[in-house]
Amino acid sequence: MGDADSGVLSCEDMLPGEINRVAVAGVSGVGKTTLARQIAGVLDIAHIEIDGLFHGPHWQPRPEFLYDVLDLVDRDRWVTEWQYSEARPLIANRSDLIVWLDLPFWTTTFPRVLRRTLRRRVRSDVLWNGNKEPPLHTVLTDPDHIIRCAISTRHKYDNAVPDLRESYPDLTIVHLRTARQVRSWRAGPLAARACK
Repeated sequence: MGDADSGVLSCEDMLPGEINRVAVAGVSGVGKTTLARQIAGVLDIAHIEIDGLFHGPHWQPRPEFLYDVLDLVDRDRWVTEWQYSEARPLIANRSDLIVWLDLPFWTTTFPRVLRRTLRRRVRSDVLWNGNKEPPLHTVLTDPDHIIRCAISTRHKYDNAVPDLRESYPDLTIVHLRTARQVRSWRAGPLAARACK
């Protein structure tokens, strides 16, 4: 069960109230976008991938990013990822639910980010606005390389998500700590919302 005093729910706790606007929080590679797509499918809500709003050509931030986020959060129903410091308060302010993916970093998240990065590079996958993963050797030279970023920011949400309760006391937060809990939450409390 979740911690009732903190207002944070576990994978077993049923979701209260209406759920129309959902943000998925967690470090790079933890599975935010995958879960956001699944939530969108179950609840029949549009998923807007925030990376697609942020990244312009050549990995440069799009100047319209915050305007697009404001447009997103102004909608009645949506699912997105809770990331980018300038966007997080806008998203949290309008969210009904934050799902915090807090999986073990070295045994779950890090292998995922490695596999995803390698797969995208080998396949030459086109990502947002024509971007592709850079050559693998840049992990040694680029401090912003996704693999290095994942490592350096792995504790980023340890306090950021729990601290949301202070500014947004009515916000529902679900804290998922393992892949098994994610599956359990999807099959239980999330699936139950689809029937409402």
